[in-house]
Amino acid sequence: TALLSPTCDDTTVAEAADLALRQINADRKEGYILSLYRIFSVREHPQEITGSVFYLILDVVDTECHVLSKKLWKNCNARLAHSTVYGQCKAIIYISQSRNIAHLNSYECILQPVPPRYIWSVCPDCPVDDCPTEPKYLEAAVQSLAKFNGESDQTHYFSVLSVTRASMQWVAGPAYFVEFLIQETSCSKKDT
Repeated sequence: TALLSPTCDDTTVAEAADLALRQINADRKEGYILSLYRIFSVREHPQEITGSVFYLILDVVDTECHVLSKKLWKNCNARLAHSTVYGQCKAIIYISQSRNIAHLNSYECILQPVPPRYIWSVCPDCPVDDCPTEPKYLEAAVQSLAKFNGESDQTHYFSVLSVTRASMQWVAGPAYFVEFLIQETSCSKKDT
């Protein structure tokens, strides 16, 4: 059968994009949950027995939810424009509504941050993303976590697992912003 070109605002296409993005996010091990910005293009290949294969190109942006949270993309807040990572995901997904099957055959996402020169032209005082593996960001995360460990009601200490995002802004000096993952340790707060 021939490839069909349904419109991007068709409800079946929107459902295919939603299902594809859910499975893409579930498969990713690093970064933040991707949210659908728009459906860029779609082709549909109806199958002989039942269902269709959809070839999708999705424009996506990242959210404030880390992929380890396993939240649905619709339940996550989009980032502010100056801190957004954006890109495209190409996905091939088979959907059979009669058999209640949605199988993501393959996908590829190419993501990139908003260029700093664009951010500075719109918002000269906004923080700019930096490399999260720099030691100064790990130090900022450790200091922040020490405060959390001191003030929380948790029974065990937590440690920094990894710094996932970092940015810097000059105010009266450098200000560091970090997002990081933590993990509970076996060290009890009762122990010194």
